[in-house]
Amino acid sequence: MTPDHIIEALALPKQAMLGHRVPKTLLIENGAPTAADKRHINDGVEELRWSATLKPTTVGIASYKDETREVVELAVLTLRLKPKAKLSRLVELIHRAIPYHLLLITQPASDKLNLSLADKRWAQNERDKVVLDGDLVSCELDSLEQSVRERLIEALPLARQPRSSLHALYRGWIDTIQAARAARITGTFTAAESPQRASMRADALKACAALEGRIASLRAAAAREKQLARQVELNLELKNLRAELEAARSRL
Repeated sequence: MTPDHIIEALALPKQAMLGHRVPKTLLIENGAPTAADKRHINDGVEELRWSATLKPTTVGIASYKDETREVVELAVLTLRLKPKAKLSRLVELIHRAIPYHLLLITQPASDKLNLSLADKRWAQNERDKVVLDGDLVSCELDSLEQSVRERLIEALPLARQPRSSLHALYRGWIDTIQAARAARITGTFTAAESPQRASMRADALKACAALEGRIASLRAAAAREKQLARQVELNLELKNLRAELEAARSRL
Protein backbone atom coordinates (compact mmCIF):
# COMPACT_ATOMS: atom_id res chain seq x y z
CA MET A 1 0.00 0.00 0.00
CA THR A 2 1.26 3.49 -0.89
CA PRO A 3 0.23 7.05 0.02
CA ASP A 4 -1.54 7.24 -3.35
CA HIS A 5 -3.84 4.42 -2.23
CA ILE A 6 -4.88 6.50 0.79
CA ILE A 7 -5.36 9.63 -1.31
CA GLU A 8 -7.54 7.62 -3.66
CA ALA A 9 -9.50 6.16 -0.72
CA LEU A 10 -10.31 9.65 0.58
CA ALA A 11 -12.26 10.24 -2.66
CA LEU A 12 -11.66 13.98 -2.66
CA PRO A 13 -13.05 16.22 -5.42
CA LYS A 14 -10.67 17.11 -8.22
CA GLN A 15 -10.65 20.79 -7.29
CA ALA A 16 -9.21 19.95 -3.86
CA MET A 17 -6.14 18.16 -5.26
CA LEU A 18 -2.77 19.93 -5.38
CA GLY A 19 0.36 17.75 -5.29
CA HIS A 20 2.79 20.59 -4.50
CA ARG A 21 6.21 19.75 -3.08
CA VAL A 22 7.06 21.51 0.21
CA PRO A 23 10.72 22.60 0.29
CA LYS A 24 12.79 21.44 3.25
CA THR A 25 13.96 24.99 3.84
CA LEU A 26 10.38 26.11 4.45
CA LEU A 27 9.79 23.22 6.83
CA ILE A 28 13.00 24.04 8.74
CA GLU A 29 12.05 27.71 9.04
CA ASN A 30 8.62 26.88 10.47
CA GLY A 31 9.11 23.54 12.20
CA ALA A 32 12.64 23.18 13.60
CA PRO A 33 12.80 24.76 17.07
CA THR A 34 16.19 23.18 17.85
CA ALA A 35 19.39 22.32 15.99
CA ALA A 36 18.63 18.63 16.54
CA ASP A 37 15.22 19.05 14.88
CA LYS A 38 16.88 20.75 11.92
CA ARG A 39 19.14 17.71 11.55
CA HIS A 40 16.15 15.38 11.81
CA ILE A 41 14.49 17.21 8.91
CA ASN A 42 17.60 17.40 6.75
CA ASP A 43 18.65 13.80 7.38
CA GLY A 44 15.23 12.16 7.60
CA VAL A 45 12.85 13.79 5.11
CA GLU A 46 12.96 12.42 1.58
CA GLU A 47 9.97 14.41 0.35
CA LEU A 48 7.01 16.31 1.78
CA ARG A 49 4.12 16.92 -0.60
CA TRP A 50 0.99 19.02 -0.08
CA SER A 51 -1.50 16.68 -1.72
CA ALA A 52 -4.83 18.42 -1.15
CA THR A 53 -6.56 21.38 0.47
CA LEU A 54 -10.12 21.06 1.71
CA LYS A 55 -12.04 24.31 2.17
CA PRO A 56 -15.56 25.54 1.52
CA THR A 57 -14.81 26.36 -2.11
CA THR A 58 -13.25 22.96 -2.88
CA VAL A 59 -15.42 20.52 -0.88
CA GLY A 60 -18.61 22.47 -0.18
CA ILE A 61 -18.30 22.17 3.61
CA ALA A 62 -18.53 25.24 5.86
CA SER A 63 -15.61 26.59 7.83
CA TYR A 64 -15.77 26.57 11.63
CA LYS A 65 -15.04 29.06 14.40
CA ASP A 66 -15.62 29.19 18.13
CA GLU A 67 -13.85 30.68 21.14
CA THR A 68 -11.13 27.99 20.97
CA ARG A 69 -10.26 27.52 17.30
CA GLU A 70 -10.94 28.47 13.72
CA VAL A 71 -10.91 25.89 10.92
CA VAL A 72 -10.93 27.53 7.50
CA GLU A 73 -9.26 24.66 5.65
CA LEU A 74 -7.86 21.17 6.10
CA ALA A 75 -4.63 19.93 4.56
CA VAL A 76 -3.66 16.47 3.36
CA LEU A 77 0.10 15.96 3.16
CA THR A 78 2.25 12.96 2.25
CA LEU A 79 5.65 12.47 3.82
CA ARG A 80 8.33 10.08 2.54
CA LEU A 81 11.21 9.33 4.90
CA LYS A 82 14.77 8.16 4.48
CA PRO A 83 16.18 5.10 6.25
CA LYS A 84 16.84 5.67 9.99
CA ALA A 85 14.60 8.76 10.06
CA LYS A 86 13.11 9.63 13.46
CA LEU A 87 9.51 8.95 12.44
CA SER A 88 7.68 9.99 15.62
CA ARG A 89 9.63 13.25 16.00
CA LEU A 90 9.31 14.22 12.34
CA VAL A 91 5.56 13.54 12.33
CA GLU A 92 5.16 15.74 15.41
CA LEU A 93 7.31 18.52 13.91
CA ILE A 94 5.22 18.63 10.75
CA HIS A 95 1.93 18.71 12.63
CA ARG A 96 3.29 21.60 14.69
CA ALA A 97 4.72 23.44 11.68
CA ILE A 98 1.57 23.39 9.49
CA PRO A 99 -0.97 25.91 10.90
CA TYR A 100 -3.96 24.01 9.45
CA HIS A 101 -5.63 20.85 10.69
CA LEU A 102 -3.66 18.17 8.94
CA LEU A 103 -4.07 14.59 7.78
CA LEU A 104 -0.51 13.36 7.35
CA ILE A 105 0.23 10.19 5.40
CA THR A 106 3.77 9.07 6.25
CA GLN A 107 5.74 6.43 4.35
CA PRO A 108 8.96 5.39 6.12
CA ALA A 109 11.72 3.65 4.22
CA SER A 110 10.17 0.40 5.50
CA ASP A 111 7.03 1.24 3.46
CA LYS A 112 4.82 0.81 6.55
CA LEU A 113 2.28 3.58 6.13
CA ASN A 114 1.33 5.73 9.10
CA LEU A 115 -1.72 8.01 9.29
CA SER A 116 -1.71 10.82 11.83
CA LEU A 117 -3.97 13.69 12.85
CA ALA A 118 -4.03 16.27 15.65
CA ASP A 119 -6.69 18.77 16.65
CA LYS A 120 -5.48 22.35 16.98
CA ARG A 121 -6.50 25.52 18.79
CA TRP A 122 -5.37 29.07 19.30
CA ALA A 123 -2.56 29.49 21.81
CA GLN A 124 -3.64 31.13 25.04
CA ASN A 125 -3.25 34.90 24.77
CA GLU A 126 -1.81 34.52 21.24
CA ARG A 127 -4.63 34.36 18.72
CA ASP A 128 -2.14 34.56 15.83
CA LYS A 129 -0.48 31.29 16.93
CA VAL A 130 -1.90 27.77 16.56
CA VAL A 131 -0.88 24.89 18.83
CA LEU A 132 -1.78 21.21 19.14
CA ASP A 133 -4.90 20.55 21.19
CA GLY A 134 -4.26 17.16 22.78
CA ASP A 135 -2.14 14.24 21.65
CA LEU A 136 -1.39 13.14 18.12
CA VAL A 137 -3.70 10.37 16.94
CA SER A 138 -1.82 7.96 14.69
CA CYS A 139 -2.06 4.44 13.34
CA GLU A 140 0.39 2.23 11.47
CA LEU A 141 -1.66 0.45 8.84
CA ASP A 142 0.57 -2.62 8.72
CA SER A 143 -0.08 -3.24 12.42
CA LEU A 144 -3.76 -3.89 11.64
CA GLU A 145 -5.35 -7.17 10.67
CA GLN A 146 -6.22 -7.20 6.98
CA SER A 147 -9.97 -7.14 7.68
CA VAL A 148 -9.58 -4.13 9.97
CA ARG A 149 -7.36 -2.36 7.44
CA GLU A 150 -9.98 -2.92 4.76
CA ARG A 151 -12.74 -1.54 7.01
CA LEU A 152 -10.59 1.51 7.79
CA ILE A 153 -10.03 2.22 4.09
CA GLU A 154 -13.77 1.86 3.46
CA ALA A 155 -14.51 4.36 6.26
CA LEU A 156 -12.09 7.10 5.10
CA PRO A 157 -13.90 8.63 2.09
CA LEU A 158 -15.01 12.23 2.37
CA ALA A 159 -18.62 11.26 1.68
CA ARG A 160 -18.68 9.07 4.81
CA GLN A 161 -17.54 11.84 7.18
CA PRO A 162 -19.65 14.45 9.02
CA ARG A 163 -20.31 17.46 6.80
CA SER A 164 -21.70 20.08 9.19
CA SER A 165 -18.32 21.85 9.25
CA LEU A 166 -14.66 21.31 8.39
CA HIS A 167 -13.93 20.71 12.07
CA ALA A 168 -16.66 18.05 12.26
CA LEU A 169 -15.14 16.42 9.16
CA TYR A 170 -11.70 16.41 10.77
CA ARG A 171 -13.06 14.95 14.00
CA GLY A 172 -14.71 12.27 11.87
CA TRP A 173 -11.31 11.28 10.48
CA ILE A 174 -9.85 11.23 13.99
CA ASP A 175 -12.70 9.02 15.18
CA THR A 176 -12.11 6.69 12.22
CA ILE A 177 -8.43 6.27 13.14
CA GLN A 178 -9.40 5.72 16.78
CA ALA A 179 -11.78 2.98 15.66
CA ALA A 180 -8.88 1.25 13.90
CA ARG A 181 -6.66 1.60 16.98
CA ALA A 182 -9.39 0.10 19.15
CA ALA A 183 -9.79 -2.75 16.66
CA ARG A 184 -6.17 -3.79 17.27
CA ILE A 185 -7.37 -4.70 20.77
CA THR A 186 -10.93 -5.85 20.15
CA GLY A 187 -10.40 -7.41 16.72
CA THR A 188 -13.46 -5.61 15.33
CA PHE A 189 -13.64 -2.26 13.53
CA THR A 190 -16.72 -0.39 14.75
CA ALA A 191 -17.45 3.20 13.74
CA ALA A 192 -18.57 5.43 16.61
CA GLU A 193 -22.29 6.11 16.43
CA SER A 194 -21.99 9.50 18.14
CA PRO A 195 -19.38 12.08 19.21
CA GLN A 196 -20.00 11.03 22.81
CA ARG A 197 -19.20 7.40 22.02
CA ALA A 198 -16.09 8.48 20.11
CA SER A 199 -14.93 10.55 23.09
CA MET A 200 -15.49 7.62 25.47
CA ARG A 201 -13.47 5.34 23.20
CA ALA A 202 -10.63 7.86 22.99
CA ASP A 203 -10.51 8.04 26.79
CA ALA A 204 -10.53 4.24 26.99
CA LEU A 205 -7.63 4.01 24.54
CA LYS A 206 -5.60 6.45 26.65
CA ALA A 207 -6.40 4.43 29.76
CA CYS A 208 -5.35 1.19 28.05
CA ALA A 209 -2.01 2.66 26.96
CA ALA A 210 -1.31 4.04 30.45
CA LEU A 211 -2.27 0.79 32.18
CA GLU A 212 -0.23 -1.33 29.78
CA GLY A 213 2.80 0.83 30.55
CA ARG A 214 2.29 0.50 34.31
CA ILE A 215 1.79 -3.27 34.01
CA ALA A 216 5.00 -3.68 32.00
CA SER A 217 6.92 -1.64 34.57
CA LEU A 218 5.50 -3.58 37.53
CA ARG A 219 6.13 -6.91 35.82
CA ALA A 220 9.79 -5.98 35.35
CA ALA A 221 10.05 -4.82 38.97
CA ALA A 222 8.49 -8.07 40.21
CA ALA A 223 10.99 -10.11 38.18
CA ARG A 224 13.89 -8.24 39.82
CA GLU A 225 12.48 -8.33 43.36
CA LYS A 226 14.20 -10.74 45.79
CA GLN A 227 12.04 -10.26 48.88
CA LEU A 228 9.03 -12.58 48.96
CA ALA A 229 6.76 -10.13 50.76
CA ARG A 230 7.45 -7.45 48.18
CA GLN A 231 6.88 -9.93 45.33
CA VAL A 232 3.45 -10.74 46.77
CA GLU A 233 2.66 -7.03 47.03
CA LEU A 234 3.72 -6.37 43.43
CA ASN A 235 1.74 -9.33 42.11
CA LEU A 236 -1.36 -8.06 43.89
CA GLU A 237 -0.86 -4.66 42.26
CA LEU A 238 -0.47 -6.40 38.90
CA LYS A 239 -3.72 -8.28 39.43
CA ASN A 240 -5.57 -5.04 40.19
CA LEU A 241 -4.07 -3.27 37.18
CA ARG A 242 -5.00 -6.15 34.87
CA ALA A 243 -8.58 -5.88 36.12
CA GLU A 244 -8.55 -2.15 35.36
CA LEU A 245 -7.15 -2.89 31.92
CA GLU A 246 -9.93 -5.35 31.17
CA ALA A 247 -12.49 -2.75 32.27
CA ALA A 248 -10.91 -0.14 30.00
CA ARG A 249 -10.89 -2.57 27.07
CA SER A 250 -14.58 -3.27 27.62
CA ARG A 251 -15.26 0.42 26.95
CA LEU A 252 -13.67 0.27 23.49
